[in-house]
Amino acid sequence: MIPSNVVVHQQSKVLELAYEDGQTYRLPFELLRVVSPSAEVQGHGPGQETLQTGKRDVVISSLEPVGHYALKPTFSDGHDSGLYSWEYLRFLCENQDQIWKEYLEKLAAAGLDRDAPMATTGHSHGHSCGSH
Repeated sequence: MIPSNVVVHQQSKVLELAYEDGQTYRLPFELLRVVSPSAEVQGHGPGQETLQTGKRDVVISSLEPVGHYALKPTFSDGHDSGLYSWEYLRFLCENQDQIWKEYLEKLAAAGLDRDAPMATTGHSHGHSCGSH
């Protein structure tokens, strides 16, 4: 399930994953950012998710491998705590239309706009400050 090639397309804002079975997928940065597997986004249990908004223009500023099992992107909004396993990336590739639909439905249910700036909550500070 490990892609044979991974390309970050800054201009079109997609992460391209090519697999040896000939399949190539393009995951939008925005999708990757809003479904980040990090605790900051997913919370620590069901119903704890923090709905991400205003990520349309976020880009992946760097991408580093974590061992042989995951990729760790650093996004231009400073988010870097998501570890995307190969399985998770493949899952996103194969289900991105459904995942995107669910994301939009969650936004609608919460009365939020996709481009609304993120509300700053008190508990998100301290995780990602690089000034220690």
